Amino acid sequence: MIELTQETDRALFEDVLSFARGQVRGIIEKYPDFYPMYTKEGRWKHDLPAWTHWCDGFLPGMMWIFARRGAGTEEGDWWRQQAIRYSKPLEPRQFDREVHDLGFIFVSTYLRWHRMTGEAALNDVLIQAGRTMGLRFKSKGEYLRSFVSEDSLFIDIMMNVGIIFHAAAHTHDEKLREIAFRHCLTTRRVLVRGDGSTAHEGLFNLETGEFLRQSTHQGYRPDSCWSRGLTWALYGFGTVYGFTRDPRFLATAEACADFYIAHTPADGVPPWDYDAPEDSRALVDTSAAAIAACGLLQLEGLSGDLVKGRFYGQTARHILRTLCTRYLGKDDPAWEGILRGGVYHIHKKLGVAESVMWGEHFFVEALDRALGASGL
Repeated sequence: MIELTQETDRALFEDVLSFARGQVRGIIEKYPDFYPMYTKEGRWKHDLPAWTHWCDGFLPGMMWIFARRGAGTEEGDWWRQQAIRYSKPLEPRQFDREVHDLGFIFVSTYLRWHRMTGEAALNDVLIQAGRTMGLRFKSKGEYLRSFVSEDSLFIDIMMNVGIIFHAAAHTHDEKLREIAFRHCLTTRRVLVRGDGSTAHEGLFNLETGEFLRQSTHQGYRPDSCWSRGLTWALYGFGTVYGFTRDPRFLATAEACADFYIAHTPADGVPPWDYDAPEDSRALVDTSAAAIAACGLLQLEGLSGDLVKGRFYGQTARHILRTLCTRYLGKDDPAWEGILRGGVYHIHKKLGVAESVMWGEHFFVEALDRALGASGL
């Protein structure tokens, strides 16, 4: 990890992390034991739908980051207590076969918890979650199916497949590792395009396993590049390279990073979809920017080219400066989120130009990484 060279960056990022702690504490105090997904007019509590149940790990995930950063202090102990309080209710979901998001749920929480304590029982939960994820594998087509249907593969799953690799590594289960590996190869082949852009979804023939076409639920068109999906791939393929050391996955992560850098406005914050009509392109997605910052900081340490790696790290810090100075909820005392300008589901009109919990989480993780500590 390249150290910060500007004390102004360090001061800015530390100050914003302090603001983030205050906003998360506000959720705990105002909505105890509630797991929010996105805001409505800046408020976490509302009656709009969730579409799918995938975000519960992000709030306690931030608490674990705060707990580790404050380890050995009274405040750090308080954050640890809260992190445990919000993580324990997630434990039964290690058996959840309804979602493809067990990595989001357990890597954010139980992996951080386990790394702080080394307790074997915590790793047992991670292993079971990985095994449960592995049950989604379709041998015809060689992919992990999405929550939508048997014939559907989502780019988002690249951010969840790591929990299968973790389970395989800790049990020496080569069959489980092969499932994860094959899924990544399939995703690389059918959802990542030659220019480094990505599709949201791939559809398969269930009888033959033949790949049929690219599709989307949250992007503008099947052949467009939905920015959050691009950043899931950027970060996810980098993580998989860390598990496998297969150079194809590093090359894919770098291709996605290069597309992001080349096609995102100079401030580092992308439109919700790179191919959306001009009037719609004005709508940015800060959650995609936060995920990209995490993925680029990861690539800084993974890239075999030191110059390229340093460039990725510098780009990530540039993105963070923009988010810290232009998109915080600080200007509105009633705004309950940390990072404004996130987009959940534009077509369903859910969480558009709001705070979104994954944006909060990966923003905090990116700030933590930029300050010189691993976010996981």
